[in-house]
Amino acid sequence: MRKQFRDTLIDLAHKDDKIVIILGDISVFYFKEFKEKYPDRFYNIGICENTLVSVAAGLSSQGFYPFVHTIAPFITERSLEQIKLDMCYNRFGGNIATCGASFDYAWDGATHHCYSDLAILRLLPDIEITQPGSKKELDLLLRGQYSNGKTTYFRLSDYPHNIDIPVEFGKGVILKDKKAKVTVMTAGPILGNVLEACKDADVNLVYFHTIKPIDKKIINKFRDTRILVIHDAFGLYEAVCEVPNLSVSYHGIPDAFCDYYGTVHDIRRKIGLDEKSIKTAVTKYIEKA
Repeated sequence: MRKQFRDTLIDLAHKDDKIVIILGDISVFYFKEFKEKYPDRFYNIGICENTLVSVAAGLSSQGFYPFVHTIAPFITERSLEQIKLDMCYNRFGGNIATCGASFDYAWDGATHHCYSDLAILRLLPDIEITQPGSKKELDLLLRGQYSNGKTTYFRLSDYPHNIDIPVEFGKGVILKDKKAKVTVMTAGPILGNVLEACKDADVNLVYFHTIKPIDKKIINKFRDTRILVIHDAFGLYEAVCEVPNLSVSYHGIPDAFCDYYGTVHDIRRKIGLDEKSIKTAVTKYIEKA
């Protein structure tokens, strides 16, 4: 997804000379072409995430459209105060695009795991939160939102799904509507596992690539069903629960640190987010409905 981020940004920068990229010593090689074409709009500031956000806010105040890019936990959990005050409070719009979401850096341990970013950032007023699950989703969401004057978060993953889904910011997508008693709701790249696990199940299936604003209209369409949110992060469940008086449960991140190593697929199996485990969870949920 990072390559798509680069390609889209280079294309946009060719048409819009207000686009600036601010890197935290991450993906520098990917943006070599950007640096060569637009050297005065390329800044690799280094591993100082709070400063990246403050610089972005300053550039925004002067009419630029900044993109901050580095590893997810360092720019969201570590730099929450700067995002809150320098960008959101001052209404200095800009874009934060991260890599390493959830367990993409599984082998680097808890310091590099990030599954609370969506939940934390969605609490900030007037922010937009997206979790594109594919390169197509990322491309269209970037093009549609980068210059709208708001702080917009793009959560990139190195493990996208390959499902072709309609993309409209702020709109959920119904992938299965079987008039079933159970509705599964999910977001982002984990859709690949969820869709496969649910292909033969008697459930409705709803997909989100925008976490804030959440599509309450589509949630309300299934409000009379039992809803199971399956997600590899915190944030979607909380967003769905903004709609009152629902019957909602969550299957995803356990209340425990991930203190084992391997690949993202290993960790998904360990915490029950592989296809087999999701299928078991959905089956049990249907039986209780």
